[in-house]
Amino acid sequence: MHNTKNIWSALMVALIMTACIDEKPEEQVKSAKEYLLNKDSKSALIQVKNALQKNPNLGEARYILGTILLEEGNPSGAEIEFRKALAAKHPESIVVPELARAMLMIGESKKLVEQFGTTQFNQSIADASLQTSLTAAQASLGKPELAKAALKAALAAEPNYVPALILRVREKAASGDVDGSLSAIDEILVKAPKDAEAWKLKGDLLLYGKNKPDDASIAYRRSIEADSKFGPSHLALIAILMEQNKLDEASKQLEELKRFATKSPQTKYAEVQLAYQKKDYKAARNLAQELLRISSKNSKFLQIAGLIEFQTNSLIQAENYLRLATQIEPTNEMSQRFLIATYLRSGQASKALTTLKKFSGKLDLNPSFYSLAGEVYLQNGDAKTAEEYFSKALKFDPNNPKTRTALARAHLASGKSENGFEELENISEIDTGTSADMALISAHLKRMEFGKALTAVAKLEAKQPEKPLAANLRGRIQLAQKDPAAARKSFEQALTIDPSYFAAAASLAALDLFDKKPEDAKRRFERLLITNPTNGQALMALAELAARQGAGSTEVAALLSKAVDANPTDIAPHLTLIDLHLRNAESKLALTAAQRAVSALPTSPELLDGLGRAQQASGELNQAAATFAKLASEQPLSPQPHLRLAGVQHANKNDQEAERSLRRALEIKPDLLDAQRGLILLNLEAKRYPEALAIARTVQQQRPKDSAGFLLVGDIQSAQKDWNAAAAAYKTGLTLAESPQLAIKFYAATAAAGKSQDADRFTETWTKSHPKDTRFLFYLAEEAIQRADFTAAEKRYLAILLVSPEDAAALNNLAWVSQQLRRDNAVSYAEKANQLAPNQAPYLDTWAMLLSDKGHHAKAIELQLKALQIQPANNNFRLNLAKIYLMAGEKAKARAELDALAKLGDSTTVHEEVAKLIKSL
Repeated sequence: MHNTKNIWSALMVALIMTACIDEKPEEQVKSAKEYLLNKDSKSALIQVKNALQKNPNLGEARYILGTILLEEGNPSGAEIEFRKALAAKHPESIVVPELARAMLMIGESKKLVEQFGTTQFNQSIADASLQTSLTAAQASLGKPELAKAALKAALAAEPNYVPALILRVREKAASGDVDGSLSAIDEILVKAPKDAEAWKLKGDLLLYGKNKPDDASIAYRRSIEADSKFGPSHLALIAILMEQNKLDEASKQLEELKRFATKSPQTKYAEVQLAYQKKDYKAARNLAQELLRISSKNSKFLQIAGLIEFQTNSLIQAENYLRLATQIEPTNEMSQRFLIATYLRSGQASKALTTLKKFSGKLDLNPSFYSLAGEVYLQNGDAKTAEEYFSKALKFDPNNPKTRTALARAHLASGKSENGFEELENISEIDTGTSADMALISAHLKRMEFGKALTAVAKLEAKQPEKPLAANLRGRIQLAQKDPAAARKSFEQALTIDPSYFAAAASLAALDLFDKKPEDAKRRFERLLITNPTNGQALMALAELAARQGAGSTEVAALLSKAVDANPTDIAPHLTLIDLHLRNAESKLALTAAQRAVSALPTSPELLDGLGRAQQASGELNQAAATFAKLASEQPLSPQPHLRLAGVQHANKNDQEAERSLRRALEIKPDLLDAQRGLILLNLEAKRYPEALAIARTVQQQRPKDSAGFLLVGDIQSAQKDWNAAAAAYKTGLTLAESPQLAIKFYAATAAAGKSQDADRFTETWTKSHPKDTRFLFYLAEEAIQRADFTAAEKRYLAILLVSPEDAAALNNLAWVSQQLRRDNAVSYAEKANQLAPNQAPYLDTWAMLLSDKGHHAKAIELQLKALQIQPANNNFRLNLAKIYLMAGEKAKARAELDALAKLGDSTTVHEEVAKLIKSL
């Protein structure tokens, strides 16, 4: 029967299309209107599209198409058609009210007010409809007085206009008169018993005013009975089902909605919400990106996209979305709260405080913000104000254990440690949750009270004897007590409770490595894989372990490939494999891995980014640009793709486009330091120094307590060789942040200005006040090497080793310097560097060259081959292998290595030296 029906429908459509061939477009429009009267929108759509094929400028056809699209839940498409209808001179009084509805649905309230806020038709229904839309638009823009004026105008135009009457009921409800609102909506329903929107409002009043979700559901279902295609009631019913955690029923209701409104942004929005509630953040993110491509200025779409990024800890992206959401809809409290929470989680406590004060003054803060405000003040070091807010939050919700725990933390921060600890202990005893226990353990650990922390862990363990968390925490505390034997037992206990508990296995593996037992560490992860062969964390850990032990990139890549094969839809192993190849300059392998990753996960922005980077590294600049452009279109509110695109454009010598991309990134995030640095670099290369300085001054204004702006000013002055001005900027920066980078730059600028004595005095002062700053000493050593003062370099490396005796990099460099000074201990330094950091290619290379110089060619060749195995694409290592072969008298092997390097052409840095050595043979 079902198939017969489908055949009949197809036959009817075919007959309609055949009949349309000879009809005039005006007749087809008339026919479309008749179909609409009979509620046959599908046939009407065919007729109107055929009419437009014959005459694209038929205004009435455009208008009808717009109304059909609006009914189908496609307001973006409807807006386009309505504007075309206006362009074709279809009457404004007919088109504009429907256009206003479409604009309202896609979140273009501001644009609606700007374009039609003063429009009047002197036609009652048209004016009432437009003013009703303007009422909703002004309300969404946070302008209640203008909203009231528009509603008054709507009812003045047509006193019985039901949509306006409904809005008046909403206004009454907003004033708190729920009972009066219910009476008013019942009066409307007597006049219009089949008005779907009125039933929808009754449901809203019952749900939000009376907290009767079951009664509200009945009203929503009555609304759907009145108009089965009234999307808002479907959406409201879905929302209730999600709130009641009836996710299967919500999914079924969503399928009902999708039957007639698949393309509707509201339908997609419901899909996103449902995926979000199911914690399917991958699907939710993809759907949210589709919504943002439809409308990147819809506050609700931005909000849900921000919440998804917040939950997945993508905090930069979350900040972008939520910041824009609050700009578009300044009164939306959820967007406000999550934006502040994002700032807190990303360590931007001062920005969280500024934002909190901006949204709600301290005196009239909404109670829903109390607990969050307390956290903001606590993280800003104002424990007193934090206590005030946590106390208010407890009065508002006296039985909330999380708020009680937060107040106890505030007491601890304000020095009331006795009160704080007592409160946490009391909460821990009463509350079956673990937040107070974790806070108590954390507080004791901060005070280095390990015994008390262990007591708190024991209480946690009593609550959760079947979970490994407490045993794992005990092990971490025992490690802090420098009792690795006891820690081992605790971690092993955690694994006994749950053999697949990765955190405990990783801790035991770390202990194995500390005891120089890498094979034992390896077996830990292999045992996890016996329990679960697709354990992504274990597979990744094996790859990381192999890399730390100096395994070649081929071996590490093979392990990562296993992780990819085991979890093809997991982003992490794909991305790690791509990055491994890129680090090792294996661009072709990186590209292959990236292409495979994107094939498996085509909608992943992280992997698209990896593909673009691999394409750029492979020299495929046009493809890389296309990939980053695609990423930018799919993430319209993320600045990162524009930064990447600028890098490709700069590499392709297209600086004008690179500048546009960087400015686009700054439009999205005006204080994005990487984009500002990029613009400064472009200006410096073009010698546009005033423009570069203007950007740096902007950075200073945006970050008054940060040294970044002064660092940039110093760099710009350095580029002009104005060393005195550069040194002054770096010195000011040092007053804001005593960073090694600024210290190095100040020293270099001072020395370049010819003030060597001042530079030496600064060196003495800095090294005394920062005795553990090995980065500054490394710079001084490298500077000494550049001027061939190997004695001074030796002194600096020895000073580093006094601070950090097991610094493998310092030992490696000292070995090379000692060889230049013909010291007898050069090889011993190299040996120690390799003992401390085994199988590190650069250290093996140094050791090999020193051994060869001493005549130990066989061992040198063995070490150099190992270095090349680890980094097969390193041309310098291959050149050094050729040199060792030459010193060993093995000219044929040397020639083979040199010929391999010569085939790479003259683009390599070793080309000239290779040519000279070949000529000498």
